[in-house]
Amino acid sequence: MSLFVDTSAWSLAFRRDTQADHAVVPILRRALLDGDTIVTTGFVIQELLQGFNGAKDQTRIIERLQVLPLLNPTRETHIQAAMLRNTCRRNGVQLGTVDALIAQLCIEHDLALLTADNDFAHAARFVPLRLAT
Repeated sequence: MSLFVDTSAWSLAFRRDTQADHAVVPILRRALLDGDTIVTTGFVIQELLQGFNGAKDQTRIIERLQVLPLLNPTRETHIQAAMLRNTCRRNGVQLGTVDALIAQLCIEHDLALLTADNDFAHAARFVPLRLAT
């Protein structure tokens, strides 16, 4: 399986508290152990680093994510992400700009999205976004 792991899933996986029991954590762990392709984008790395203040945690995140392929959105990706967001909004789903871009990258690259963010489940009812389960 080829997987895009969003900020919410990585954040849960990196934390050392009870939230690590969330359903996405064992899915991510299994994908890593199975050698599945896992990709990211700059927005996810940036959001993760902004959410962890300690230098030790930030270094650990950088070291672990630097081995992942990095998707860079093109001009067309941004255009299609805007259309995707508009489709969602017309159907009553509020999807943020970065989330729309992540959804579009997943669609373009035929990636399943691993997330703890329910907004993506709502969006997937109206756009061809695959969620990892």
